[in-house]
Amino acid sequence: MAFYFRLCALVFAVLLSAASPLYLVQANACDFSLGNWVLDDSHYPLYDASRDCPFIGRGFNCLRNGRPDQDYLKYRWKPSGCDLPRFDGVNFLERYKGKKIMFVGDSISNNMWQSLTCLLHNAVPESSYALSTPTKYLSVFTIPEFDVSIIWLKNGFLVDVVHDKEKGRIVKLDSIKSGYMWKGDVLIFNTYHWWTHLNESVTVQFQVGNETIKNMDPMEAYKIGLTTWSKWIDANIDPSMTKVLFQGIAASHFEGEGCLKETEPEEGAQPPYPGVEIVKNVLSSMSYPVYLLDITFLTQLRIDGHPSIYTGKGTSYVDCSHWCLAGAPDAWNEILYAVLLGL
Repeated sequence: MAFYFRLCALVFAVLLSAASPLYLVQANACDFSLGNWVLDDSHYPLYDASRDCPFIGRGFNCLRNGRPDQDYLKYRWKPSGCDLPRFDGVNFLERYKGKKIMFVGDSISNNMWQSLTCLLHNAVPESSYALSTPTKYLSVFTIPEFDVSIIWLKNGFLVDVVHDKEKGRIVKLDSIKSGYMWKGDVLIFNTYHWWTHLNESVTVQFQVGNETIKNMDPMEAYKIGLTTWSKWIDANIDPSMTKVLFQGIAASHFEGEGCLKETEPEEGAQPPYPGVEIVKNVLSSMSYPVYLLDITFLTQLRIDGHPSIYTGKGTSYVDCSHWCLAGAPDAWNEILYAVLLGL
């Protein structure tokens, strides 16, 4: 198995040396984005959310919030062409000793960040940790023994947003002024969730230059905003110093009856998901080697993995966007771990 992963790393090195801008290829010889969920109650869940992860967010701890079924905790993602290496938190911490890993994105990014903090804390339960929120947009988890920081910076659009008393929220599609905050040895970006919720609660307008555009197609705006981000990365990040990944689009399940009472993953082919081609096209046009953590298909299958009515907010609130922990986001971090082994 060790030889296999060394070989995989060599394959990626060859790809890297070819200077291809299309880093949608996997960091090793396996496409982690395709596969199926396998019930594996001998190894999963990877942690007990209530016992092993006392700092987990209320809305993600579905068991604590009364969810009666538990099979959703026990599914392992099995890529079609290989097996994911088992997540080794100690190895992860040793590899990134003295380093910072920053997630930049929305609440789905928070979901993945919380999963990773739980996995790492569970790997070294006797080691002290610190969890701080220096600002309402910044959360920092550290394990001093390894001098490792796992950071989440809340930023739903990645491009600039201003609030106007008369016009409401204005998303400036061609402007990024917060990029100075994006600092880490590994940067994992995510944006999508907020672009699909633009008409639900507040007035939102898009702006390019000095022109305000009303009634713009959110996916067209998403494409422009993501392109602005990609150009910022190309111009400002040194690939010899910083690894950059893009956390792909996680599927939500609001169609029909939504995710309510769902207890098993779906199987088989899934329809194209909005926004995915935009992400792939933008990343493929970049000169910086950005790796796509393509989690769309595997989340399309996990209609059972959402909090549903088990968010702690009462049964009238149904959440089919975010994810229970332990659960599907742990697989995202297993893929992240496999990718970082090869980068």
